[in-house]
Amino acid sequence: MQKLILFFLLFPQILLAQDTIPFRIVFYNVENLFDTHHDSLKNDQEFLPTSIRAWHYGRYKKKLSNISKVITAIGEWEPPALVGLCEVENNRVLRDLIYHSPLKEHSYRYIMTDSPDDRGIDVALMYQRDKFRLLSHRSIRLAFKEVSRRSRDILHVTGSTITRDTLDVFIVHFPSRSEGEKETEPYRLEAALTLRNAVDSIIQVRVDPRVLIMGDFNDYPRNKSISQVLNAQIPPEEKPEIDQLYHLLADKEKRKNYGSYKYKGSWGLLDHIIVSGGLLDSRSCFYTNKDLARVVDLPFLLQEDEKYGGIQPFRTYYGRKYIGGFSDHLPVMADFILVPRKR
Repeated sequence: MQKLILFFLLFPQILLAQDTIPFRIVFYNVENLFDTHHDSLKNDQEFLPTSIRAWHYGRYKKKLSNISKVITAIGEWEPPALVGLCEVENNRVLRDLIYHSPLKEHSYRYIMTDSPDDRGIDVALMYQRDKFRLLSHRSIRLAFKEVSRRSRDILHVTGSTITRDTLDVFIVHFPSRSEGEKETEPYRLEAALTLRNAVDSIIQVRVDPRVLIMGDFNDYPRNKSISQVLNAQIPPEEKPEIDQLYHLLADKEKRKNYGSYKYKGSWGLLDHIIVSGGLLDSRSCFYTNKDLARVVDLPFLLQEDEKYGGIQPFRTYYGRKYIGGFSDHLPVMADFILVPRKR
C-alpha cells in the first residue's frame, strides 16, 4: 500500500519528466581552428604547412575530429541543440567540421561572422534545425575609440524553439589580454557596452524577452565588463527580474580549482553563459537554472600539469610543440527545459 501511495504522489513528476524535451547549449573556444591555406588579407602564417608550427592537413583533420568528439560527448544521447564556437577561421573550417568530420551524422547548420580581426578568427553558432528555427542573424561590429583597434564581431542570432518561444542568442569573443590585463581592459569594457546596448534593445522590443549570451569574454565574473557593464548577477532563488542579466556559472567559480581556463597554475572562468531573467522562470515552457550549467571537464579533455601540478586542459600545442590535444579552454554548457505547449 505504501508503494502504491508513493507512486501516485510521484506520478505528476514522472509525467512531467516524460513530457519535457532536452535542449542543451554549449560554448567552446576551440583554440585556433585554422585551415592550411593562406589568406592574403589575414595574419594566418602561423598556421600553414611551411610555418614553424608545421600546421599540415593531417593535423587539421585531427583537430576537426577532436572537436567533433567533444561536441558528441557533451551531447550524450543526442547532439546539443546550440553550439557556440570561437577561434574559427572561416566558412571552410565550419563546413569541414559539419559536413566532413564525424559530426556530419548530426545534421548541424551554422551561422558565423566575418570580422576584421587581424588573425582572421571569428565566432559561430551551430544549431539543430528540429529544435531551433532560424529567424534572423546579424554581425555587430565593435567600434573602439582607438580607431586602429580591431576585434571579433558579436554574433546575434534570433530563432524560435519548438515551444514557439523566441530566443535571442549572442556569441562573443572579447579582446585578448595578450598585451596586458590593465592595458587591454578598456577594449573589453567597450565591447561589453556594445553588447549591453544590443541586449537592451531586444529587451525593449520583445514582449517576452529571452536572451542567451555565450562566449569567451577574456575576463572573469568579477571583472568590470561582466560585473558592472553587463551587470550579470548570480541568479536569485526566486523571482528573477525579466530585464536583468544573470550569470549561470559565477557562483561556482568560488570553488577550488574551478574554471574553463588555467593560467600560471590558477583556474579561472573566462567562458560564460549569461541569460536574461525570463529564461529563469520555471513556470514558463522554456527555462533553465544555475544548477543546470557547468564547465565540461571530461577526462579526455585534461592532462597532467607538470609545471604547476594538478591538471590542465589538453591543448593542441604546448608552446610551439604539437601535442595533438583539443583546446586550451574547456567547454561550458547548460541544459534548458522545454515543456511542449498544449495544442
